[in-house]
Amino acid sequence: MEPSALTEGVFYILLSLVEPLHGYGIMQKTEVLSHGRVRLAAGTLYGALNTMLERGWIRSLEGESDGRRKEYQITKAGKEVLAAEMERLNELLQNGRLILGE
Repeated sequence: MEPSALTEGVFYILLSLVEPLHGYGIMQKTEVLSHGRVRLAAGTLYGALNTMLERGWIRSLEGESDGRRKEYQITKAGKEVLAAEMERLNELLQNGRLILGE
């Protein structure tokens, strides 16, 4: 079974975690990467992080940071999911251009 498409928020969370970040840093980076289009509320962010932890797409660096904030980082599995989503989006873009004659 093919994995389903990622939401824009999940896509940007994974993309932001190429380097370790804490929750507030993820919220900020997601907003910057999306040019302000994606603004994550804390509840939405932490719900998504918990789901991604369960799926093995990210890991918690608890104890590896300064001890005050839990940081997260993308895993190999998460990078594979992100790469598959980018491939899916590229296919959509290419097919759209083909149909529109661009």
